[in-house]
Order: sequence, then C-alpha cells, then structure tokens
Amino acid sequence: MSLLANTLPTPLHPDAAGALSRLAEGLDGSALLWASGYLAGMAHSLARSDAAPTTVAPVPVAAMQPATILYGSQTGNAQRAAEALHAELKAAGLPVRVLRADAYPIRDLANEALLYIVISTQGEGDPPDDAIGFTEFLLGKRAPKLPQLKYAVLGLGDSSYADFCGIARKLDERLHALGARRTHALGLADLDIDTVAQPWREVALAQARELLKPAAAPTHLASVTPLRPQSAPQWSQDKPFLATVLVNQRLTGRDYKSAGFRQYGAIDKDVRHIELALEGSGLNYEPGDALGIVHRNPAPVVEAVLDATGLDGDTAVPHDGDTLPLSEWLASRRELTRLSRPFLAALAQRAEAQDLTALLEPGSTGLAALLNDHHLADALRRWPADWDAAALVAALRPQARRLYSIASSRKRVGEEAHLTLDVLRFDAHGQPHWGAASGFLAGLEEDGKVQVYVEPNARFRVPSDGSRDVIMIGPGTGVAPFRGFMQERAETGASGRNWLFFGARHFNTGFLYQTEWQESLKKKELHRLDLAFSRDQTDRIHVQQRLREQGRDVYGWLQSGAHLYVCGAIAMGKDVHAALLDIVGAYNGGDAEAAADFLSTLQREGRYARDVY
Repeated sequence: MSLLANTLPTPLHPDAAGALSRLAEGLDGSALLWASGYLAGMAHSLARSDAAPTTVAPVPVAAMQPATILYGSQTGNAQRAAEALHAELKAAGLPVRVLRADAYPIRDLANEALLYIVISTQGEGDPPDDAIGFTEFLLGKRAPKLPQLKYAVLGLGDSSYADFCGIARKLDERLHALGARRTHALGLADLDIDTVAQPWREVALAQARELLKPAAAPTHLASVTPLRPQSAPQWSQDKPFLATVLVNQRLTGRDYKSAGFRQYGAIDKDVRHIELALEGSGLNYEPGDALGIVHRNPAPVVEAVLDATGLDGDTAVPHDGDTLPLSEWLASRRELTRLSRPFLAALAQRAEAQDLTALLEPGSTGLAALLNDHHLADALRRWPADWDAAALVAALRPQARRLYSIASSRKRVGEEAHLTLDVLRFDAHGQPHWGAASGFLAGLEEDGKVQVYVEPNARFRVPSDGSRDVIMIGPGTGVAPFRGFMQERAETGASGRNWLFFGARHFNTGFLYQTEWQESLKKKELHRLDLAFSRDQTDRIHVQQRLREQGRDVYGWLQSGAHLYVCGAIAMGKDVHAALLDIVGAYNGGDAEAAADFLSTLQREGRYARDVY
C-alpha cells in the first residue's frame, strides 16, 4: 500500500511523492512517528530561516542521531521485547527508532552509532524469516567494518534445541569481528523470556543514557498525529479469552482394505479439525495469523512424571508466590514434553550422571538427539535421582504456549476460529507418549472450554492486491493457513489465480479437506492443485518433487508477480527452498548465485513468506 499516493492529497511533485511513499512503506509505526517529527522540525526550521535567518536555532530531534533497535521475530516475542525497549528509551527522552530487520536499510549500518538487536532463533540456529536478508548480509563478505558502532544483542530461543539462541550468538560474534564494541553482554533468553530480557533492557537503558543525550522537548514543534495508532489488545497471552468448542472432528481415519471382510488398516495419523467460538471476545485475526492455546498437560503425561519420581501429586508446593499441589504445577504450570539444557544440568548433578554431564559439554553430538527423543519422564527414568517436590518444580521451566495456524477467514466464518492439528501419540523407550497441547485439544468435547489469544503474523498475509497470483505449499497440517487464504480470496472476489501444493502419506486417509478443495476447483476459486502422497507408491514422492516437475510454470508465475507461501515443518521448508533454488537456476541460465538473489529479493519484497516450525 502506498500511504501517500493512496490516502493523502499532496502538493509534492509526483517523483518526490513517490519517493516519500516508498520510504513510508518500509517503516513501522514508531519509525513513521520519528520521521514525521524530523520533517516537522525541518519545516519549522525552514520557516524560521525565511523570517529571521540570523537567529536559526538547531532542531534537537534532527540534530541527534537516534539509536536503532532492530528485531527479527517469527512468532512475535522478539518484536514485543524490541518494542518494550523502544518504549523505555522513548520515555527516558532518548532518540530511538525501532525497525523490523527486513525493513532496515542495509546502507545505514555503516553509519550507525548505537544498535540493539533483538532476534529469535528459528529451529536449530537459523534466523527468523524476516531477518534472513539482514543476517546473510552481515555474515557475508559485503558487510562493512564497523569501528564506530556500539551494540548489544538479545537472543530469544528455546533451550530444548541444542543450538540455543544460535543466530544471536553468530550475530554478536560477527559484529565484534567487524570492529564494533559491545555496550553489554549478549543476552540469551529461554521461554521464560522476561527473566533475561528485562535485566538486559535495564542495562541497555542505563548504557543509552550515557551514550545519548536526552532530546529536548521543543515547545515550538508541530504536534504529530500517529499514522497507524495502535491500542493494546483486550486479550493476550497473559489474559487469554475462554473460547467454546463448537466442533472437534477427525479428518483422518482408517484405510478401507477389503470389502469382503470389511477390514480396515490401523489408524495412521489423527488429524483434527476444531472450530472455536469467539463470540463476544472482540478478537480479530487475519488469515495467516496463529491462535495461541493455553493447555493443560494430559493426565497420562503428569502421571508418568509422578511415577518416575515417586512423588505424591497432592504435596503442596510453594513457588514464586503461589502454593499449589504438585500435580497442578505439573498439569498447568510446567513444561513436561520438552527438555531444556538447564533442567538436564540439574538432573546430571542430582543423579551424579557423568554420561549426561558429557552430553552437555560444548560440541557434544548427542545432545540434539536427546532433546528431540526424550520427554521429561524418559529422562527421569534414564537417570534416577532423589527429588523432592519443591526442587522438581523449581528445576522445571514454565509451560510454553503452543501456536496453531488459523485455518479460516473471519469473512467466511464470522466470530469463529478454525484449527487443524496433528494429535501426537507414539511409543518410545518402552512407554506411550502424548503431545501436550494436541492431546489436550483432542480431548475437548463440544461445549468444552479453552483459553486462547491471537498471535499476529504480519509477514504471512494474502496479497493486498487481489489480482496477484498465489502459490501455496502446505503438506500435512501445513495446509491450515491456506484454507483461510482460499476463504479470504473467495470472499473478497480476488481475481488472481490460486495454486496449491499439498502432500500427505496416503491419499485415502491423509487428504485433508479433500471435498473443500474439489469444490474450490469446481468453482474455479482454486485453479491448480498438485498432490504428493509419499507412501502410496514404492518411491516416496514429496511436495518438493511436484514443485520440480512443475518448475517451468512455477518460475513463470513468480516472474509474473505471484506471491509464494510455505507452511509446515522446518525440514520440509528447507527442502522446498532447495527445490526453488534449483527451479530458478534451471530457468535463469544456470546462475546459482542469481537464483539465490532472486529468492532473497522475493523475501524482502514480501512475495516469498514461510511459516515453518
């Protein structure tokens, strides 16, 4: 959207108006406010110059280079932490701007004086999608020397991954190698973000007070009206809305094998379609957003931990100002299906387990497998130790909220939100295992209650221009947001073409929303559908193979301005990206570097978006 060209009459020359509009498109609300104040100050200074050129006073806002807060965020946590720091510096009267990494003008880096980076880690040490371009530039050969720069980095991550806050570590080390100087140490925040982020911000504020002079509050500057005013949402992660379950329907089932004996194969996967009522909440969402779920750990998961420790679930445990039975701490307040490095360190010490201590050493190749393969109860059984209830609660990290892509459009379903989720159940280490949130949701009956909130995903949106074509790649439950995309495009009468790549294990049991896609094809709302059912033939076929088979047309759509979206597992996202590189390289004359630049450009333009997990 062009703010200037589309919404405001202007006395500017068309070229100047276009340049200003392009600048505005790359800025968020805070940066727009800063820029508007800067321009207002220049205008006032110019007016004073015309009236009395010998008495011109410097404009404080324009004269002082602001600090820059740069964030890269996949699920919104890094953005919130960056905006909190921005608010604190602004309240202290310090000049500062906050920018998302993909809106940051790379050329500015060589002249930055004070830079704060707040970045989350995606998967095993990767940057979030909105920071890919900035990260590639900073880690690449074109990054400038930065002897003038002072900086600090706050990393947000999940210690259930071996490369905890990996991208934050890389950026911190790279900036130092380029000659920049740290104002304070790298912050590494786990899921309980504020225990690290808040003290890190306090130090950042103290350092900024020393490095920046407070901007005077000139009484003569024009008042500024926010271009995009924002209000705090009524419902949030800290104050979720209690939604009612309308539908809990299994989408997958048994494979019908024999008509003669009415035989069915074993259930391959349990994928649910869940519809939730949001009536009266005032919650708004766009297709591409996620719904946060506040879940209770299923009873079998809690019982497994109690059995492994021999503790009594009725034991009252005081912790952080609350006193609850141990079983309630485990059910609603503590993470039981994802291990973390701090807990494993406490377990190794308590169990005097040298083999576990060795796994925690830097460079260990076995830690990632342990974190991916073991739930809490598995680790407690493998390394028995003498626990008391209070020590166990203190050692475990707080329960992490789960996010699910919303599978609907409010224009179609009204005050509802639909979800598509894979219910996790498997056997490992001789014991049954359950997914925490998916098991909880699967167990909800109609009229059941669940606490929810909306987590916006501004980078994963249908094109604002309805005439643009879209390519959607979503195997398994990764198809969820694209159901919302299709509803939105149909309801708004978008004229652009829609192409879906979908994959599952089996056609008979895994073709999610099959009748809806067939109906969309019949109505010509969905124009192309390519399917990959990996285990219905000897050679496994996945969506990336289908992409390669249709490479010429995929490249043609992208060249014609199509938007491309990928949703699903991180490993799948990497395979799809590799396939796209091959496709672009095959049709651009074989230039691999140009193919990588082409996809990077699409990402910067918002035409290649991923929601991978």
